[in-house]
Amino acid sequence: MTAIRLLLVDDDPLVRAGLALMLGGADDVEIVGEAADGDEVGALVDRTRPDVVLMDIRMPGVDGLTATERLRGRADAPQVVVLTTFHADEQVLRALRAGAAGFVLKDTPPAQILDAVRRVAAGDPVLSPAVTRRLMQQAAGTAPDARRTRARARVETLNDREREVAVAVGRGLANADIATHLFMSVATVKAHVSRILAKLDLGNRVQIALLAYDAGLLDEYQDDEYRDDEYRGGSSGP
Repeated sequence: MTAIRLLLVDDDPLVRAGLALMLGGADDVEIVGEAADGDEVGALVDRTRPDVVLMDIRMPGVDGLTATERLRGRADAPQVVVLTTFHADEQVLRALRAGAAGFVLKDTPPAQILDAVRRVAAGDPVLSPAVTRRLMQQAAGTAPDARRTRARARVETLNDREREVAVAVGRGLANADIATHLFMSVATVKAHVSRILAKLDLGNRVQIALLAYDAGLLDEYQDDEYRDDEYRGGSSGP
């Protein structure tokens, strides 16, 4: 079994030590480096090649938002999970838009943080669509007209089937659930998700959900079968 290579970024040495102790004890996780400032992240990623970066969003030098934006702009970008003390925060939302795969609160139980690292390494998001919507509503309000217009123009490039899959991703359905609902194979769903990511130049499923929300697709596609009050399970692959 190949261990998940994890980089810890937090300006508090006690937080880093606690995370290293909690997460480094897992058989499938290897702590490959630690950073106290976002400015150190790029060089550390080059040197250690992590699969996942656990990133504090508030640091006195280069903050986690800036570091995430820099990382996710790279061709070989690792996955990023943001660490925060707030459920709803504009900086968290911006980190998700920049390509972070999700966020966890600093007071989250260790087992759940470890689960988040494992899920992100497997390609799954680590927050539910319901939490995503609450975050956007509380931190940023409803989508401004300009963002809605841009988002709708982007999703116009999708064909009807891809749009249905994008809505299902936004509703939190796993690939198997999407396959059942849309009467296709799981392999076909994965292919559609990959094409959506490529067409829209997105990095992960969270960004698909955010774009679908911005474009108003989740309001347009009202369906009782799409229940997103709680996350219905992740899906490996794209």
